[in-house]
Amino acid sequence: MSRISVRGFAVASATAVTTVGAAVGVASGDEQGGVSDIEFAAADATLLADIPAAPNAQLHTASLVQQAESQADVADVQTRKAAEEAARVQAASDAQERRERAEQEAREQAEREAEEQRQREASEAASRAAQRASAPVQSSYTKAEIQAIARDIVAADQFQCFSTIVERESGWNHTATNPSSGAYGLMQALPGSKMASAGADWQTNPATQIRWGVNYMNERYGSPCGAWEFWQVNHWY
Repeated sequence: MSRISVRGFAVASATAVTTVGAAVGVASGDEQGGVSDIEFAAADATLLADIPAAPNAQLHTASLVQQAESQADVADVQTRKAAEEAARVQAASDAQERRERAEQEAREQAEREAEEQRQREASEAASRAAQRASAPVQSSYTKAEIQAIARDIVAADQFQCFSTIVERESGWNHTATNPSSGAYGLMQALPGSKMASAGADWQTNPATQIRWGVNYMNERYGSPCGAWEFWQVNHWY
């Protein structure tokens, strides 16, 4: 029943009551009693008119429920999207961390392998040098033979610098003597007797001279290549 129908029913009821009350009042001759009945009926009609219709209340409640459900759906969607974005960011971060860890491990492995290779080469060179040192000193050596001895003693990445200095100082002649200064040997040590710190056979053994020369260059210039850089500027070392 709608609000209009309720109000209509109330008006109709009030009219009927008024009519009956008037009739009763006339019949009884009590004018005051008839007025009271009319006012009571009118009050009842007003109360009935203010009662909201049940269907409208149900529609209002249904609308609120629908709005709440819609808001909950939107919140669920937003929560799901936020979770998906967080998962994507975390996955990207994990992937980057794995790549960096793999690159670091690869660098460390390469460094280990390079160090192992250097150690093998140093060990092989030391072994060859020891074999040459234990061999009887020859009465004479060719340039190629002395260079081969130097390759066994000098680090591979320093050999070219060392060779260039020796070429300019003595031409790979281990008995070369400077007639004016007395400098002697492959590196033209001055005096030549300084090379005795590497071995008593410094005058006749090119291996002894080479070991002394490498130690001298390392101690004074950091390396044979450091000595060569100095030599290019000063033409001595």
